[in-house]
Amino acid sequence: MKIHNKMTTPLSGEVPADNRAGKTAGAPRQEVAGGATVDVKLSDLAARLQTIQGRLASGEVVDPAKVAEIRQAIAEGRFKINPDVIADRLLETVRQLLGEHPKG
Repeated sequence: MKIHNKMTTPLSGEVPADNRAGKTAGAPRQEVAGGATVDVKLSDLAARLQTIQGRLASGEVVDPAKVAEIRQAIAEGRFKINPDVIADRLLETVRQLLGEHPKG
C-alpha cells in the first residue's frame, strides 16, 4: 500500500462551505432535461463534509518522517499496537473534523 502526502477529491466542483441547507445564493446549479437549471441545496451534513474535505486538502495529510519511523519499527519487530490509544485518537480526530469539543 502506498501512502501519498496529498489527498485528491473525487468531486468535480467545489462548493463553498457556507452554503447550508436553505441558502441558494452562490449555490451550484444543476442542468436538467430541456436545458433548464435548478438550484442545488446542500444539507447541513453535506456542507460539513465539504468543510472537512477543504481542511484535509489544505495541508499535509501524512508526516513522512513519522511514516519512516513506523516503517522502521515494524521492520525491526519493535512496533507495539495499543488498541485503546488508537480508539481514543480516532475519536479525537473525528471530533476535531466535526468541529466538536472533546468531552471530559
